[in-house]
Amino acid sequence: MATITALNIYPVKSCRGIALERARIAATGFDHDREWLIVDGNGRFVTQREEPRLALIVTAISNTDLILTAPGNGTLAVPLDLAENPVEVTCWRDRCAAFDAGDEAAQWIERFLGAPHRLVRFNRERPRASDAAWTREVQALNQFSDAFPWLIIGAASLRDLNTRLAVQLPMNRFRPNIVIDGLPAYGEDEVHEFQGGNVRLRIVKGCTRCAITTTDQETGERATDEPLRTLSKYRLDRQLKGVIFGQNAILLEGVGKELSVGQELAVTHALGSA
Repeated sequence: MATITALNIYPVKSCRGIALERARIAATGFDHDREWLIVDGNGRFVTQREEPRLALIVTAISNTDLILTAPGNGTLAVPLDLAENPVEVTCWRDRCAAFDAGDEAAQWIERFLGAPHRLVRFNRERPRASDAAWTREVQALNQFSDAFPWLIIGAASLRDLNTRLAVQLPMNRFRPNIVIDGLPAYGEDEVHEFQGGNVRLRIVKGCTRCAITTTDQETGERATDEPLRTLSKYRLDRQLKGVIFGQNAILLEGVGKELSVGQELAVTHALGSA
């Protein structure tokens, strides 16, 4: 068994996340997760890889609005049900349908980042599927996440990593949706499925980590190349061409159900693992 110790959503890709006690399952991930995206003047997605200061944009959700705040930039409120000004944007290699949030939102972001950007909301009328090479027979949908709708990390994995680092790091460096405890370090690598109540999540691919993990999520600054330098010494996956920390998951059952902090998850291990 594993126990959920934290749940997070990231309403705007690469901006500050929201910690939840309970999270509702949608076909595309948790409700509102990566539903919004910041794009450049060419309509291409922008993340902390290029703009580390996105970590400073705090997100909140009211009954009616997505609310953004940033240091020295005030507050922006955008209707959650925004469905006007259809546009196409690029997220990795995918062309995605979206709704532009308008000039006020664009000006708010431009003031903060210092260059023209726009805010868009995912258009669910044109679903975006995860890579079938990994999801196989399951059509797994996501919105503006990198590739898959959930990222799961074991608390024991971070504890082990921190024993190898000169300066300990918090879990927010890795931006998981679900944090679990009760498995050994990197035990999530050996899991096939997690099940809690009527929710079943299948592990499909290790998460290769990028420069975002080197960004202090409280300051938006990068001081060193850690934890990538340390992870490269013992977590390098040559097949995936990157260092692995955490596992991507897709949904098998549970649309409309909830997961909660403190909930126990039954674990099914992959064939051939302990």
